[in-house]
Amino acid sequence: MTVSYTLKVAEARFGGFSGLLLRWRGSIYKLLYKEFLLFTALYALLSITYRLLLTQEQRHVYAQVARYCNRSADLIPLSFVLGFYVTLVVNRWWAQYTSIPLPDQLMCVISASVHGVDQRGRLLRRTLIRYANLASVLVLRSVSTRVLKRFPTMEHVVDAGFMSQEERKKFESLKSDFNKYWIPCVWFTNLAAQARRDGRIRDDIALCLLLEELNKYRAKCSMLFHYDWISIPLVYTQVVTIAVYSFFGLSLVGRQFVEPEAGPAKPREPLEPGQEAASTLGDLDMYVPLTTLLQFFFYAGWLKVAEQIINPFGEDDDDFETNKLIDRNLQVSLLSVDDMYQNLPPAEKDLYWDDDSAQPPYTVATAAEALRPSFLGSTFNLRVSDDPEQSMQVEASPGSARPLPAAQTPLLGRLLAAGAPSPAISLRTFGRARGAPRTPHLLRFRAEESGDLEAADRIEEASVGSEEAAREP
Repeated sequence: MTVSYTLKVAEARFGGFSGLLLRWRGSIYKLLYKEFLLFTALYALLSITYRLLLTQEQRHVYAQVARYCNRSADLIPLSFVLGFYVTLVVNRWWAQYTSIPLPDQLMCVISASVHGVDQRGRLLRRTLIRYANLASVLVLRSVSTRVLKRFPTMEHVVDAGFMSQEERKKFESLKSDFNKYWIPCVWFTNLAAQARRDGRIRDDIALCLLLEELNKYRAKCSMLFHYDWISIPLVYTQVVTIAVYSFFGLSLVGRQFVEPEAGPAKPREPLEPGQEAASTLGDLDMYVPLTTLLQFFFYAGWLKVAEQIINPFGEDDDDFETNKLIDRNLQVSLLSVDDMYQNLPPAEKDLYWDDDSAQPPYTVATAAEALRPSFLGSTFNLRVSDDPEQSMQVEASPGSARPLPAAQTPLLGRLLAAGAPSPAISLRTFGRARGAPRTPHLLRFRAEESGDLEAADRIEEASVGSEEAAREP
């Protein structure tokens, strides 16, 4: 059964995740404790051997080997290799869950398209949705150990009501070397075509919609089968496993607390008055390698996560509950196409029939949410400049012969002169001699639309005169 803790983390609070650390079912402790105890026992065995059973010369050789192993372990790119692999496995895990066929869309189309309140109409609707559920059961038997243990033979599928004896004979009479989960889908299409000929499906559009939903359902069954067939390349899994095991194999030797490495002899300098001789200190001799054990817990636990979810159709604590999905799909789909067909509640006026704006009530616990203003967009809180020149409309057609007003930036307008042009100049004005600035109000602002052409000519003459004055030395 899947371990769900969504309610426990519904609110972010102090120590929110800390309460999850004490759970055993589905935890990393349950997955890793055997490997962790083995690593600790091997480390303790090597430590006891070094401290109690080796001579001084053998200790010196062992210390050299330990330092070499420690340096070699740092050369393995464990974080990169393992992190990329786990990311790939997690994406594949979620994609497999979204590939599980669910009959919800198909059962709604069947209920709306296949008509008839008589025995024949009811039989058609129930048979169509039963064929869809049969296809999912057949494909899940091929990929899920839980479903295969529940339905080990086709006789168990017949006893469960997914298939009749005649359908089983038809199914077994069709010889094929490949998986035959698709056969109920073909039965579905033939029965739907027969219902169209009998008038139970009233038009070709409804039949087309029904077959489209069936094809989506069948595509998920096929994708689920192919996920089971095509695994992550074995070489990648082997590389990651060897990287983790070799890293901690080197760490067993290299992370031992050994005698410090002797440095080159240095001439002894005379001590100043009151100065004490400095002693050469090595690493602290800890019998329990705390950081190494934590590193093993993190990296080996990471590998265990990938090992658990690389095939979520097994019997681990966090694997998919495929048997529960089969029960749910069959019950809901039959209820939708049979008991709920043409079984509608009477249409009534809703509570807000005469209200212009519907406002559902709040409880005391949620009343504060009603006082918050609605979000209208991030730009609704933007403060717009009060300068009327910034809000003035101008022509922006590419073929216009008269220039546009120079863009003004508020920050530069405060730092520079009031009439200083913006540094965002156009290519047309680039290279002109510096002179009197051109002010935006001496341009043509949609004069043609207002009909004041004479005023527009005077404005242009004033603009040209200012440019000539600017060119004079």
